[in-house]
Amino acid sequence: MDEHADNPPCFRYGQTELDHLRTRDPRLAVAIDRIGLIRREVQPDLFHALVHSIIGQQISTKAQTTIWGKMQTRFPGVSPEVMASCELDELQGVGITFRKAGYIQDIARSIVEGRTDLHALAQLDDEALCHALSQFRGIGVWTAEMLMLFSLQRPDIVSYGDLAILRGMRMLYRHRSITPQLFARYRRRYSPYGSTASLYLWAIAGGALPELTDPGRPGKSK
Repeated sequence: MDEHADNPPCFRYGQTELDHLRTRDPRLAVAIDRIGLIRREVQPDLFHALVHSIIGQQISTKAQTTIWGKMQTRFPGVSPEVMASCELDELQGVGITFRKAGYIQDIARSIVEGRTDLHALAQLDDEALCHALSQFRGIGVWTAEMLMLFSLQRPDIVSYGDLAILRGMRMLYRHRSITPQLFARYRRRYSPYGSTASLYLWAIAGGALPELTDPGRPGKSK
């Protein structure tokens, strides 16, 4: 029996991605070597990932986990068919708002009625996919980018709309702010493995390298 069979799936990256980033960016290379391998869980089922993302909007991670657990218990499988056919107050009963329940049901009905094909969406290039996902009510560009990374495991996602990514860049490269031009420069440097770079920028922003303070915060410019 595989001892890892019960482990949740994590974002896939390896030596190819790390060697590329080390070669292209000496500062990031040091961070990679010090931080080591990062395991970030993914949700390969795109519909589940969409529902989970909507649940998590403007609430804590702990609350999101609790509500997702209730939803899985109340609606086994959390399938588009079940979500499309239930009443909105049933969805609200697991602890989400009326608006979020509506978002989830809209997506589910779009799939069930054949207006949306998630498999076909997954074949689109990054730009087209981000646009398509962000057309769903309740899904903005940032959420679409997170779905691309943490559900579909697209390899080259770095989000300018993610405050922690920008903080990680400020901390690593010692900038007081990250302009769109600076962001584009680093984004090109990481490509085609921006998603792996994002994992390390998030870790840096979260304090993985304690000596790196945030130059964008008053009194933290050392």
